Amino acid sequence: MKLRLIFMLMSISVAAFAQDGDGVFKVKVKGFADSYHAVRCSEPNDWMSSRTRLRGELSLAKNHTELFFSANAVYNSLLKDYSGFKIRELYVSQTFGNFDLRAGRQIITWGVADALRITDLISPMDYSEFLAQDYDDIRIPENALRLKFAKKSFSMDLVFAPVIETFEMPFEKENPWAISMTENDSILSGGKPNFKFKNMEFGGRLSWFLSGVDFSVCTLRTFNKMPVFTMNFIPESGKLLCLPNYKRVTMTGLDVSVPVWKFVVRGEFAEYFDEAQQPDLNGEITFKNTSNTLLGLDFYPGGDWNLSFQYAYQNDNSTATVRISKELFRNTLNINTFAYIDVTNGGVYDRTTFDYAVNDMLHIALGFDYFNADKGMFKMYDKNSEVFVKIKCSF
Repeated sequence: MKLRLIFMLMSISVAAFAQDGDGVFKVKVKGFADSYHAVRCSEPNDWMSSRTRLRGELSLAKNHTELFFSANAVYNSLLKDYSGFKIRELYVSQTFGNFDLRAGRQIITWGVADALRITDLISPMDYSEFLAQDYDDIRIPENALRLKFAKKSFSMDLVFAPVIETFEMPFEKENPWAISMTENDSILSGGKPNFKFKNMEFGGRLSWFLSGVDFSVCTLRTFNKMPVFTMNFIPESGKLLCLPNYKRVTMTGLDVSVPVWKFVVRGEFAEYFDEAQQPDLNGEITFKNTSNTLLGLDFYPGGDWNLSFQYAYQNDNSTATVRISKELFRNTLNINTFAYIDVTNGGVYDRTTFDYAVNDMLHIALGFDYFNADKGMFKMYDKNSEVFVKIKCSF
């Protein structure tokens, strides 16, 4: 199905270029190569990750038409199944007046939250290494049709996605980041929505950019892209059988951003209607309306400092984030720490990175991922604290 969509988009792009007048044909090629390696800090001090990636991006533009293509070629020495060539984005964009129509595989972001999902529910996440990746890298593009109308103080965004993408979850036991319910479970894959018209994802967002305040309202008919698991104990095998489920949900929300002196105050609110709830052992999935709220504060005191704090309340659970960033040595060294705090259960995950720019093209980063939790979302990764090194060369 995905290949048919890709070939269809390529046909559309050829037709668009052919009909787009005699303007100048523009070609842009860029990308990067990076290598990332991480080692567990505690016994047995094994490899947590070891992968090398080549990312290429190609843009073909003529007048008001653009074809954009990006792909990754990955070698993962730890998990061979993650190696290979994978298309990331492939879309054709046509602008006419204040309208922009984009069709194809693309990343779509909504809201003003930083690394938390309140209204930003369209593009799911790659959790193959949980959150121990750059946040931009774990977004999964969707095959979608997107129509945007933009003026100086107002924009409208309409989205239609016939093929639903879901969170990429690591179930293989050899993956240090694998999801585990118990020490003796069997987690199945599948259960994703079929390619049917009734399963289409659709929604819209209206945004206003006024003097002293930006705000948006939105609605989305989608699925819970992070599955809920039905769990049944099998006495014959002594195993817990876990089956992922994806159910319809409707989201209506709003976001606001207000600059005040050296601060930016951000907020998001969303109501999820008939959201599927995680059942107990041998239980059935239930549904309820849930309210989800986020309040954020960014502080820019000068001197290349950046401080940010967020607090989110989602489905009876509280999460906070803290970000502190500082540029040194004429902006060649960036020191950044970003922490998730599971307020409800007392757990924490923090990533601290020292990123040194050798030049505009070459970056070398050293960092540390720290987990500490007795229960909650970070419990299964409590032994996954690691040190890592990353080298990235852009072209």
